Parts: sequence; structure tokens; C-alpha cells
Amino acid sequence: MCRLAFALAALIALAAPALAAGPLDELRRSFTLGGKPVPPEVFRDFGDADLGDSAPSVVAIDVKAAIDSNRYGDPIARRGGWLTQSRAAPATLNGAEETAYRYVGVTKSGLLVVIATYSGGGSGVFTTLHILDASLAAAFDSDGKRYGRVDLSVLRSVVLGDRWDGEVTIVADAVRIVTAMTLARGVPKSIDARRP
Repeated sequence: MCRLAFALAALIALAAPALAAGPLDELRRSFTLGGKPVPPEVFRDFGDADLGDSAPSVVAIDVKAAIDSNRYGDPIARRGGWLTQSRAAPATLNGAEETAYRYVGVTKSGLLVVIATYSGGGSGVFTTLHILDASLAAAFDSDGKRYGRVDLSVLRSVVLGDRWDGEVTIVADAVRIVTAMTLARGVPKSIDARRP
């Protein structure tokens, strides 16, 4: 009986980390929830499609609700390391509106780093670096039942430009941005990824 109790205790101890891994761990590891990717069009709402304003007015989205929602229902495709979503653009433009992102990774302090691109159907492809925070929040659904949100919040967005070509890496809590110009100078641009 003692051996059985010891074996059960050992199994529970081994399973505990797997049981403790929750939505924030998955989001930080792979930028997915329940195995489904964060919809790229979230970044359109985070201000990437609004070239006229310097700061986004939408700064947090419940990604748990966003996945499989009608709002972000356009098909998601993978192109290399990028996830894309496209929708028909107004008839006055040349092509489809497209939002895409590449998940760079997580900082030492748990912030998420993403490079996103947006094209409104014209010739421009505008790139933005996003530093995001993720958190769990309690709320109520429309029936008044408790609902656990998974909020993704913008802490900082850095416009990298039209048709930007470079690389972003994470070193502890620093985000390094390298382009041909910064390589020529020998010094990459570095941004501290931190909570306010």
C-alpha cells in the first residue's frame, strides 16, 4: 500500500507542471490558445491600419474571444514564418487588405514581441514592432456566468516603416532591431521591453 501511495504521489508531482501550464504559458510559448493562432487582424485593430493616428485607441483585446469570432473570421494562412489574414479591399484600391505577423518570442519578464505588417490594398506594406503583455481577467458572459478572459495589451508599438527589411531578436528584456543601416554603423537599435 505504501508503494502505491508513493507511486501516485510521484505521478501527481510529474503531472503538476503540465496541469499548471495554462493559457498564458501557451500564449507566451507559441502565440496560440488551445492550439489556435492569435488572428493577425488583431494587429489591424491595435492601430496598424490607422496610419493617421500616432497612438492606437484599441489597446487590449480578449484573444480567447477573438479566436473563431466573426470579427476576425477571415481565413488565416501561413507564409513561411508569417501568419496572414486577407479581406477584399474597397474597389478603389489595387488589391486585398492584408494583415500579417511573425511572433518573435517572449522576453525574460514575460512580455511578448511581435512584428506585424499591414497593407490596405495599395502598394505600401507597413511594418510595426509590438511589445505586448498578456493577463488573465475575470468577467461575465451575456448570461451572467463567470468567464475567464485572456487579455492581450499593447505596451509599446514602434513603427518600422514601409517595406521594412530587417531582423528583430530578444536578449533578456531588450529587443534588438537590426537593418542594413544599423549593421553598417555596427550598432543595432535596442528597446527596453518593460511594463510601465
